[in-house]
Amino acid sequence: MKFYIVDAFTENVFGGNPAGVVILPEGADFPSDEICIKTAAELRYSETAFIKILKDGHFNIRYFTPVAEVDLCGHATVASFTALIDAGFVKNGFKYINHTLAGDLDIEIKDGFILMDMATPKFIGEISEINNIKELYRIMGIDYKTQLDKGLTLKPQLISTGLPDIMMPVATLEDLNALSPDMYALAELSKKYEVTGVHAFTLEGEDATCHARNFAPLYDIDEEAATGTSNGALTYYGYLNGFIQSSDNSRFIQGEKMGRPSLILSTIEELSKDTKECKIRVGGNSAILAKGEIHI
Repeated sequence: MKFYIVDAFTENVFGGNPAGVVILPEGADFPSDEICIKTAAELRYSETAFIKILKDGHFNIRYFTPVAEVDLCGHATVASFTALIDAGFVKNGFKYINHTLAGDLDIEIKDGFILMDMATPKFIGEISEINNIKELYRIMGIDYKTQLDKGLTLKPQLISTGLPDIMMPVATLEDLNALSPDMYALAELSKKYEVTGVHAFTLEGEDATCHARNFAPLYDIDEEAATGTSNGALTYYGYLNGFIQSSDNSRFIQGEKMGRPSLILSTIEELSKDTKECKIRVGGNSAILAKGEIHI
């Protein structure tokens, strides 16, 4: 089987978010879940994508962390199609279908830029009770009252564009960089709210729509340098809360605290003003660090 290590959401190796990619031989089925999880743990990246080649531009991709399978992973999807370009299975200027546990998603490739549909955006709920908000911010390592004193008005909300996350606003870039979560408590909180993790962000900064940090210790990911699904969810959060409009092109910068700056782009199209139904796409570039054969 071919395997790749690809840095997604960056034009340069050692930037962005690395993912493992395994391309199954044509006609082959997926290995057992146990083997996929062990392979992901051996490669030691937050996600490893396993690609089954179907017919007529269709692919079935499954995503594994070192401990479990997840429905969808944005950066591993970008990495996967970069690997498929290199392996000769896809070409620039064409569209493809990615069959995932989160649904069938359109992928477009243009000049090495991978643009992918997110799953249908869903507003799951808002953390509005004051003690629950204080608990979230305390676990994340900052004081909520201080955030209010700095003028924070946005509330944390649970949003999904394939994976559910808590969108957690903070007042400033300094506050964002100061986050230091209690990872055990955050994993337990993630179980409580049935989410993947917390996507913290700030509107401060003129070079991007938002700067963000992502934490998912429940899935053995303390912090992630670039998360496509979470920034897709943040795009929808922005739309619901008025700082992103339909047809906007948004820029999200993530991974700075980790020394792996990443740029994630998104688009949003309003399909129904009444129901808030939207189509969201997320994209970026990738750089291949390594490739070879994996024997499983």
